Amino acid sequence: MGVLLLDEYLRFLSGRCRPNTVLAAAYDLKVFFAVVGKQIADVRPADVLAFVTAQRSGRSSIDGVLQAVDDKRAGVSSSTVRRRLSSVSGLYAFLHARGDVPTNPVPRGLPTRRERLRPQQGVPLVRSTRTLPRILTPAEVDALMGALRTHRDRAMVAAMVLGGLRRCEVLGLRMEDLQVAERRVFVAEGKGGHQRLIPISRRFFDHVAAYLQYERPAGTETDSVFVVLKGPNRGKPLTANGLDDLLDGARRRAGLAHATCHELRHTCLTRLREAGMALEAVQAQAGHTWACPLSCVSV
Repeated sequence: MGVLLLDEYLRFLSGRCRPNTVLAAAYDLKVFFAVVGKQIADVRPADVLAFVTAQRSGRSSIDGVLQAVDDKRAGVSSSTVRRRLSSVSGLYAFLHARGDVPTNPVPRGLPTRRERLRPQQGVPLVRSTRTLPRILTPAEVDALMGALRTHRDRAMVAAMVLGGLRRCEVLGLRMEDLQVAERRVFVAEGKGGHQRLIPISRRFFDHVAAYLQYERPAGTETDSVFVVLKGPNRGKPLTANGLDDLLDGARRRAGLAHATCHELRHTCLTRLREAGMALEAVQAQAGHTWACPLSCVSV
């Protein structure tokens, strides 16, 4: 990023997190310091609070934005603001541990009248409603599958809707991760670096077999399962944007109002739970390592 302390923090982060996490943190920090307009050592809690207001109100700087936040104004979502604050707080926690700054300027929360009874349990800086992801009906899944144009695309959608894989996990599959005889896939780099074996329907492997036989470019050097089929990047690993684009096209052709990768994954987890699978087994299928309420799988 061209700033010594920021670059050192991102290098530190790259040894603990996935590349996409590092890229997201770098972007969040770029936005923060562009809006605040101050050097790292000069940031104060008042600047952080002004940043929150600026983000929620759609302002490009903190000058003159200390006002009531109106959720109807054109700003970023609460979840985005929370993620950016987390990135900023992580940076300053790193710098504070090294002795580069005296304190972390990101407040843990706002004080309340009950703070004396329940210390360090103030009001969060940003409140957001936790919403359940939408899922697709069986008819919508069939319509989406019918609108996909290649076996590669059907295999990727099947991995999400039949196996509950995340988008990054689908794109991260390697040839050696496919265990055809056992009808399982090995997720080598799941969220948080966790690995797991996922049982998956034979339909997924049928689509993969057809893709490998008829569509995958000959002489492809990468061991990534899913690659670009046409154009200048032919034979290179498919990107997240590429997957999103083809899914958006299929959704429009199918006449569906919604069908994201996240919704396909949660459609799988919801159906498994409705079919009687134990909650712990659903969590294992999803790659969740924490005990979540039933609502996390939309039931």
